[in-house]
Amino acid sequence: MSTTRITINPTDTIATINPNIYGHFAEHLGRCIYDGIWVGEESPIPNIHGFRKDVIETLRRMKVPVIRWPGGCFADDYHWQDGIGPRSQRPRRINIHWGEVIETNQVGTIEFVQFCRLIGAEPYFCGNVGSGTPRELRDWIEYCNFPVSDLSGSTWAQQRAADGSPAPLDVTYWGVGNENWGCGGNFSPEDYCTEFRRFASFIRGFGKKLNVIACGPANNDVEWTDRFFRKLHKDYWPFNNIDGFAAHYYCGTAGTATQYTEEEWYRLLEKGLRMEELVVQQRAAMDAWDPTRKIGLIIDEWGTWHPVEEGTNPAFLYQQNTIRDAIVAANTLDIFNRHADKVVMANIAQMVNVLQAVILTEGENMLVTPTGYVYEMYAPHQGAQSLRLRVETPEIHFQKTKILQTSWQSALQKGEKMEGNIPAVSGSASIRENVLFISLTNSHVHEEAEIVVNLLGDARAERAQARVLSGEIHAHNTFDAPHQVVPQPMTVDVKNQQLHVVLPPASVVTITVVLSGF
Repeated sequence: MSTTRITINPTDTIATINPNIYGHFAEHLGRCIYDGIWVGEESPIPNIHGFRKDVIETLRRMKVPVIRWPGGCFADDYHWQDGIGPRSQRPRRINIHWGEVIETNQVGTIEFVQFCRLIGAEPYFCGNVGSGTPRELRDWIEYCNFPVSDLSGSTWAQQRAADGSPAPLDVTYWGVGNENWGCGGNFSPEDYCTEFRRFASFIRGFGKKLNVIACGPANNDVEWTDRFFRKLHKDYWPFNNIDGFAAHYYCGTAGTATQYTEEEWYRLLEKGLRMEELVVQQRAAMDAWDPTRKIGLIIDEWGTWHPVEEGTNPAFLYQQNTIRDAIVAANTLDIFNRHADKVVMANIAQMVNVLQAVILTEGENMLVTPTGYVYEMYAPHQGAQSLRLRVETPEIHFQKTKILQTSWQSALQKGEKMEGNIPAVSGSASIRENVLFISLTNSHVHEEAEIVVNLLGDARAERAQARVLSGEIHAHNTFDAPHQVVPQPMTVDVKNQQLHVVLPPASVVTITVVLSGF
């Protein structure tokens, strides 16, 4: 058993952890919306206005702050007028990106905002640049946000009132396109920037401050970022109607969702940890053009991407979720916490039944994945002050395969052996008043990790409690056995300015410490 020493000064703060770092993403893809969150008001499955009651209650426990919708690639072929008016009269469209299935438009603008309100989240709408127009996006914002009194006012506001919401929907987060370097139009950075400026020129808040978000790069493409901002600021005159810039990063897979070797376990964790490089380098590239950080760095799609579950529709991107995915999620959230001064929002892909889902459903059954439990365990970080922490931990050395040929989902095709290493223990810390909250991961497949936390300054640890999520490295929850990987209480030894705890192999641990003298 190795020893990791962690040093924390409760007064050495970085920034407030924006709750939106713990955001989610729900696309009209596979069984995410239909069957995942929506079953309809006539369904025998318990629901609230058509939305699954069990999903709503579970997401409330995770304290979901914001949800991105309706895509994803779907967004740039989505025309919002299809999802308003009586549901029985809405058109049926072909979902060209995800299996060419029929989109019924039963869940449209009013319904999705209602779902967000039911779980206490803010909606983040992604507008159609690829096949839409500036007028279409401008009208969508008017439909959502323009006030109406006694059914007087604009036509779109009256339509919203007729659809069931006389009060404005108050949607404040608006993305201008999605993956416009790819499925959203295959633009160059300069061409997309021109389109962004054109669309954003017609965005109005109608009395409310909006957050206007531009499409950022695929992965850590610093060139895309630099070329976008160079065009934004150097093309005749600067353009200022921009509040966020959103990158996407999928760490991909190694093996499959549930079948992988120890080497593939470590290789995927290593790829997940590259998120830190993206955050640091993308923010630095943005700082060159935006030194006051008016424009926030967002990662509005991220997560693992495994081969789909055998026997399911390949276009639906349904995958299982093990303790390995949980550690990827925990490591990523720890990175965002440690860089709370750089990241203002992040949205895991996706919420239900797609990619690294926090919830899986099958008919009337529902389960929380190990990743979902990480979100529940990490919720106390939201809105707290991020703390600097020094972590002295051994490195795990492993043989890995250097990828020579790969698809963009990072599925291995050919490679050669080389050395790799990752830290055995990683984590983050935050403080709210006199409560210190620490989250840690032990990435080692077999070995426990002894943790010694030393507190600096005048703070004293009065008492502490901890929870642990762990299991054999392939452990996951199924509909037959939905509680194989769930958080459990664990013991923390408290001695004045020092904490001792032992992390099991392959585990995520959170520790809540009540301080005095602080």
